[in-house]
Amino acid sequence: MAIHSTRMRISIPMSIVNMHMNSIWFYGIFLNLSGSWADRSPLHEAAFHGQLLALMTLVAQGFSVNIVTMEKVSPLHDACLGGRVSCARFLLEKGAAVNATTIDGVTPLFSACRGGSPACVQLLLDHGSALHPTHGSTLLVASPIHEAAQRGHWECMEILIAHGVDLDLEIPKLGTPLYISCVSQKVHCVERLLQLGADASRGRGQDTPLHAAARQTDVHVVELLIDYGADVWSRDGEGRRPVELAMPLSLVEAELLLREHPPALSQLCRLHIRHVLGSVRLHLAPNLGLPSHLYSFLFYRPDPGSLDHSPLGHGSGTSAPSFSFLLM
Repeated sequence: MAIHSTRMRISIPMSIVNMHMNSIWFYGIFLNLSGSWADRSPLHEAAFHGQLLALMTLVAQGFSVNIVTMEKVSPLHDACLGGRVSCARFLLEKGAAVNATTIDGVTPLFSACRGGSPACVQLLLDHGSALHPTHGSTLLVASPIHEAAQRGHWECMEILIAHGVDLDLEIPKLGTPLYISCVSQKVHCVERLLQLGADASRGRGQDTPLHAAARQTDVHVVELLIDYGADVWSRDGEGRRPVELAMPLSLVEAELLLREHPPALSQLCRLHIRHVLGSVRLHLAPNLGLPSHLYSFLFYRPDPGSLDHSPLGHGSGTSAPSFSFLLM
């Protein structure tokens, strides 16, 4: 007696399979044969659980590395979702499609970001993975950087950004990575996106990241957004300011009310410089020859040499020309 794969005519001897209800054990791997995963192959299970030896054995027996489920999920998707770098590397070396797309538009790169595996993200990019899936000329909703930002996987997010993904990529119904990280209150992702040059005002249509943060409870997200230039007077599609969306008498509401005053001149200068450089050139700021205290101020870092972090409080003969030059 043998069990046959639903996708290939390969027999698995019953001597290595123990049947129990709607599941089987194969090479020490638990195979769930019920629900939406009923058509998953042993190759999928081996990849997801990191069973490299079983994976190699199955491929040697004739299983295709690009075998897919009814939803077009490949073993590479499962290896990346489970963070199984060795299995993913083996599959890629054996010809697995790096940009395989499920019926929902999910790629292995998206799965790696969902699972929070920086190693799998780097591996896929090294093998030519597309940064964002497309259907014709239309961007699909399953965006790797949005998934990483939403789940708080900032290391995956940074790798994608280092490879050139658009920081301000806006997806219908999702918004920008910054917006979705504000919705999910992933503070570290919010901070890293802002540090790397994400536009604090771009969200989902007229709904800004600050509007999204105002609906939540984490006041630190609100502080970060305003520090990086979010406008407390902006209005959404219904004409509401962020403070109008905050819970009454909450810390978020209090912070928004306190920040209604005009920003300091030093803050306006900093925001202008960062805007002129843009996210693409922000990393080149060290080449501008700025004094250390101005450089620290530009990147929101404390100046260890002084208690006054304002560039206007350190005006010297060398710092003023550099600052003026950047404002031209």
